[in-house]
Amino acid sequence: MEQLLANRSVSITELKRSPSAIIEQAGEEAVAVLNHNRPAAYLIPAAMYMRQMAALDAADLREAIATGRHDTRPPIPAAKMFAEMDAAIDQVETEQASA
Repeated sequence: MEQLLANRSVSITELKRSPSAIIEQAGEEAVAVLNHNRPAAYLIPAAMYMRQMAALDAADLREAIATGRHDTRPPIPAAKMFAEMDAAIDQVETEQASA
């Protein structure tokens, strides 16, 4: 049997039979969903999922910042970037107005 990464487990059949009861009984804990006694999925509370997504977003942001610190290209002034964005927006609006 594979290692379970949850203290609770339920078969797919049990989950199909009474999903609301399983979710209620789990409370704030993850539940391993088993198919033939092997983990097929994990059911986690919405709050836990949101925390994990926020942690992943933060990790991605930290990685992007770290990468940017080692970028040897010259920095782009913010004013120049905003001017280019404004020009692009104006061009799109002009094209849409004439279409």
